[in-house]
Amino acid sequence: MAELPQIHSVHHHASHAAHGAPSRSERPSLFAWLNAPLLIVVGLLVSYGLLVCWSAVQGLEKYSFNRQLLCVLIGLVLMVIVWRFDYRRLANLTTALLVLNVILILSPHIPGLGTDAGMGAKSWIKLGMQVQPGEFAKVTVILYAASLVARYGGTLDDVREYCKVVGLLLVPFLCVMTQPDLGTGLVYLAISAAVLVMGGAKARYLLITLAVGIAAIAAVFAVDELLKYETSPGQYEYRLLKNYQRSRLFVFLNPDADLSGDGYNLAQAKIAIGSGGLFGKGLLNATQSTHGFLPEAPTDFVFCVLAEEFGFVGVLALIALYGALIAVCLSVARGADNLYGMLIVMGVIGMWLFQILENIGMDCGLMPITGIPLPFVSYGSSFMIVNFVLVGLIGSVGSHNSVSGRKATP
Repeated sequence: MAELPQIHSVHHHASHAAHGAPSRSERPSLFAWLNAPLLIVVGLLVSYGLLVCWSAVQGLEKYSFNRQLLCVLIGLVLMVIVWRFDYRRLANLTTALLVLNVILILSPHIPGLGTDAGMGAKSWIKLGMQVQPGEFAKVTVILYAASLVARYGGTLDDVREYCKVVGLLLVPFLCVMTQPDLGTGLVYLAISAAVLVMGGAKARYLLITLAVGIAAIAAVFAVDELLKYETSPGQYEYRLLKNYQRSRLFVFLNPDADLSGDGYNLAQAKIAIGSGGLFGKGLLNATQSTHGFLPEAPTDFVFCVLAEEFGFVGVLALIALYGALIAVCLSVARGADNLYGMLIVMGVIGMWLFQILENIGMDCGLMPITGIPLPFVSYGSSFMIVNFVLVGLIGSVGSHNSVSGRKATP
């Protein structure tokens, strides 16, 4: 496996001084590390998301808007800390990052610590409050994938090395499937795919991998049919996939088959989106959620609340903000002075794009229903904090490139 290109550390001041100290006019200002467009877009997204979240949690005792606000404040602090940290220090810690991923994802299996929080999957741990380690592992998965693929210098064309990389990238996915949490696992795969594509993997290898993945999914369903067992007359339990996971896929394929049963959630989501019309019903007037027709309104189906209250115009505003966020992040990726930094940003973009398309798509019936939240909008303490950490990570890539003031030497 090739070595990572040498990346100058923040302690490499002596060499820089040899080229002459910058003049007073060339020295960066105190806040030169800030990326104003990124902060503005994130600020608008978070504000919009908090407004929708506040409306969605009204009258629901299991949700606390004050807790969501607290997590935003915690996230802001962590964002600044990560932003100021030099991400290049992590470039060669591939093995350590893999171990950290495994520990984080498998921690809910520790007796007395893990819990399913009433959600089916054992994905949470109890630390005074319920925390979802799999969400925080999204950060370490991005760092791990970027570090692993960056070692090949942007050219991953050897089939044996490609298979080795894909196998290593599948480790976090396989770990999270022990919970099982398919939604989070799909996010890990999306991150890995984005890093592989931008890391120089051959298109032929990627297409073969996609075909193998589709075949594997078909094989899981076929094997499950063979291994199923009857729990009561006409009722079966499956060994590989949970019944609710199978029903979600079948609802996607035939949404009108059981509108009062498995297809109920999707039917109510479509009603909520359609009833918003052009300008919406107004804040706190989302009748589908306030009257209890729309399940999990603050989390999985928060987009439906937004569409019902603010209509098509409000949806366009959200999509425009997401588009601006992706554009700003792409600008940071293009300006990265090393492959590792670029892959980090593209991993974050891949994650956000997948979650945006999946969450909105499932609410509209265009994607299978999963428990994937909407970035900066869905209720969730772990998820909100993770989003701010990722913003800090992108800021770190951009700010340390500008601080270095020159290209890193391969």
